[in-house]
Amino acid sequence: MHANPFPYTNDHKRYHTWNYHLRQTFGHKVFKVALDGGFDCPNRDGTVAYGGCTFCSAAGSGDFAGNRADDLVTQFHTIREKMHQKWKDGKYLAYFQAFTNTHAPVEVLREKYETVLSLDGVVGLSITTRPDCLPDEVVDYLAELNERTYLWVELGLQTIHERTAQLINRAHDFHCFVDGVLKLRRHGIRVCVHLINGLPLETYDMMMETAKTVAAMDVQGIKIHLLHLLKGTPMVKQYEKGLVTFLSFDEYVRLVCDQLEVLPPEMVVHRITGDGPIDLLIGPMWSANKWEVLNAIDAELERRNSYQGKRYKQGVAAR
Repeated sequence: MHANPFPYTNDHKRYHTWNYHLRQTFGHKVFKVALDGGFDCPNRDGTVAYGGCTFCSAAGSGDFAGNRADDLVTQFHTIREKMHQKWKDGKYLAYFQAFTNTHAPVEVLREKYETVLSLDGVVGLSITTRPDCLPDEVVDYLAELNERTYLWVELGLQTIHERTAQLINRAHDFHCFVDGVLKLRRHGIRVCVHLINGLPLETYDMMMETAKTVAAMDVQGIKIHLLHLLKGTPMVKQYEKGLVTFLSFDEYVRLVCDQLEVLPPEMVVHRITGDGPIDLLIGPMWSANKWEVLNAIDAELERRNSYQGKRYKQGVAAR
């Protein structure tokens, strides 16, 4: 049992929010500007497989990022102005979101990353990639970046279970993911892990096992996603075969609260839900009401008198 370690005065939350972390780090509002760097994915172009992960959209999970037909500077200014409709003031993290953002030679990465780092108000980078796209020369460049700017590398795990990984055509195994984390952490690079609740045939216990395993790893952040079934994705066929069933609103809220309780209190929670493009969304339709989900998670933690880390046991993995 742990005493609640965070004052939560900025967010009035019972978990270590991304917004709270950024305000503590920079002293002011910082928000992500989502970009499409024009990369492909090794799981689509044949480097490791074809077809991509079955849940991934045609935009490479960058449906809210900039338009890849535009150059990065144009994308940045376009998305930044949209974000300023929500927040008048703030600095920016350039967020390379779509597809696999280290799937290119270092000189290509350098040109793209340095372009946005030079823009006014940019205080750092967040780079989404796969653990099988971290060759030594790329990690060395990321280590260089980490020495001179604020950097996160986001890695897609989704699940620790190999049966599920095969069903979603992830095309890398858990050991590959562990190796990727180790490569980054040797250089002190912050790692954010993506996991998805509601994947095909996964049970509550399986999803909790993934969360507990991540909790025992040397990672600094987590994104907890809800599976969204989108039109045009390979997963639609799995749904039609009965392999995909949607979590209910209440099931998801309780599950996320259970997962938060077993995470280390210092782990930054970048996300605890999400919303797919409404024109592509097949289900669950309740997920379109993002703020209702967030408010329900807050209410459930308060009802339990609970918080992130309450049931965390240091050094204890699920497997």
